Amino acid sequence: MDKQTLSFQAEVKQILHLVTHSLYSNKEIFLRELVSNASDACDKLRFEALDSSALYEDAPNLEVRVFFDAQAKTITVRDNGIGMSADEAVAHLGTIAKSGTREFMATLEGEQKKDANLIGQFGVGFYSGFIVADRITVESRRAGVASDQGVRWSSDGSGDFEVETIDRAARGTDVVLHLREGEEEFLSAWKLKSIVGKYSDHISLPILMVKQRWDEEKSAQVDTDEWETVNKAAALWTRPKSEVTDAQYQEFYKQLSYDSEAPLAYTHNRVEGRTEYTQLLYVPAKAPFDLWNRDKRGGVKLYVKRVFIMDDAEALMPVYLRFVKGVIDSADLPLNVSRELLQESRDVKAIREGSTKRVLSMLEALADNEDAAERDKYMKFWRDFGVVLKEGVGEDHANAERLAKLLRFASTQADEGVSLADYAGRMKEGQEAIFYITADSAVAAKSSPQLEIFRKKGIEVLLLTDRVDEWMLSHLYEFEGKSLQSVAKGGVDLGKLQDEAEKKQAEETAEALKPLIERLKAALKERAKDVRATTRLVDSPACIVVDEGDMSSHLARMLKQAGQSAPPAMPVLEVNPDHALVQRMAAAGEGDARFDDLAQILFDQALLAEGGHLEDPAAYVQRVNRLLVS
Repeated sequence: MDKQTLSFQAEVKQILHLVTHSLYSNKEIFLRELVSNASDACDKLRFEALDSSALYEDAPNLEVRVFFDAQAKTITVRDNGIGMSADEAVAHLGTIAKSGTREFMATLEGEQKKDANLIGQFGVGFYSGFIVADRITVESRRAGVASDQGVRWSSDGSGDFEVETIDRAARGTDVVLHLREGEEEFLSAWKLKSIVGKYSDHISLPILMVKQRWDEEKSAQVDTDEWETVNKAAALWTRPKSEVTDAQYQEFYKQLSYDSEAPLAYTHNRVEGRTEYTQLLYVPAKAPFDLWNRDKRGGVKLYVKRVFIMDDAEALMPVYLRFVKGVIDSADLPLNVSRELLQESRDVKAIREGSTKRVLSMLEALADNEDAAERDKYMKFWRDFGVVLKEGVGEDHANAERLAKLLRFASTQADEGVSLADYAGRMKEGQEAIFYITADSAVAAKSSPQLEIFRKKGIEVLLLTDRVDEWMLSHLYEFEGKSLQSVAKGGVDLGKLQDEAEKKQAEETAEALKPLIERLKAALKERAKDVRATTRLVDSPACIVVDEGDMSSHLARMLKQAGQSAPPAMPVLEVNPDHALVQRMAAAGEGDARFDDLAQILFDQALLAEGGHLEDPAAYVQRVNRLLVS
């Protein structure tokens, strides 16, 4: 094709503006991104060549070369990977298909706008070259096509780019950065080698630079005609653990995840037996922006015999562990494995089970550590990832017991960090159940009238306020032989915690209150399934509960908010026989015109206290007003 001038996609223009005007910390990140892209291009060639070895042409050894020209002020990153056609150059370098671009721009415009580390996280690494360059030229030819079908792409990052067809004998890609004024520090072999060693040492392909020697006459280093490998060229996960330092593990994680923070924990293991594989798995220190998107592909990188196969191999890790980053390198899977085959493979199932257990072991090591600092790490993890981990209780029945031990909650005795084991260890003598309440917020849970008798008797109640909790509890029935019981379901039964005198008094009071109960049932027959006296209330006149087996009011509200229908079920109204309002209603004569208003107000107030919403707020206001003026 003749030279054409095309415009960038609108989002690319915005990114280029931010890159050239906002990113000025840690500029050296550009080389990490370009070397990583070059390595990916070689991995793609290796993968496509499984079906067509002719793609290697006359250069079967894959490599990346980095060199510079001090006079021309250029840095070139060259690979002999898959290369690009003209159409691919326009598509890959002129538009952004990856989701998350808006989040990337919003982040750069926020408090972290100086942080160049962010750029790789959103799949826009190529554009990081404009941090140090005022023009980038890309020359490429796709493997397997004729030499006259090469392409040259060029742009100054201002909004347009030029593309034209060229002759190019070698397959692969050259990315040439024309450095802007003030960036001459990168025109140094020592500087470039140090950046490669810092960020790209783990890449399994050799990264080559021109070997230099000392020239006595010039008193300077000069280039030779030889190339030398400047990285270890061995995948980090294939090296023995004894040869890898903690700093190297952490740096590899940062490259893998594009995270600027060190991981919270990691595990590196070689598994042998019926299925052989190596796993290097990391738990991040903070949640990614898309953690809550269950439809986004998560998972680790899959290699087979050190050949890169795919990113985000979700079949290797359950959905509730989608935050885990890392690499799994299998010795048994076929090199042409697809996502569909991964779902059916017995070897993959074994890898998934083994990797899940490794991650849970990492979390258990943090949670159960005697060192307070390590336990604090687990609480940091829980605040960011606890909601996701709760999903596993229902999804992973094989590990449900282990997951239950990792759960942490707030309670009436602690704001956070209460495990089920902690709760069980503090249970009162005679207590047979673990009590909990679900609510929209911690404030609503703590102030619920349903907690009054538990607070009076000093019985701890777990406060569950995450949206996933109701679903989780439908799978979590007990913990170490102790049932989990909602304080808002069924009649409150404190068992041995209630002495015989209290039980007898409750029965006598309920008997005396029967006439009032019958009148309330008649007045509220359209709204309440039942009305009964209760011992669970101390200060409030009434509360709303549901029968055992019925859907909780909290879950019904969440379904309604999500636009889903909930099974029709009327609540039960429980009244406090000792409360002055209830006693006043009991003393009201049969002909008292205010009784019906009081009954409806009693129900509405109980509904509001439980976190519910009134279907007819205006009617409630009118009833209250009538009582105020009567």
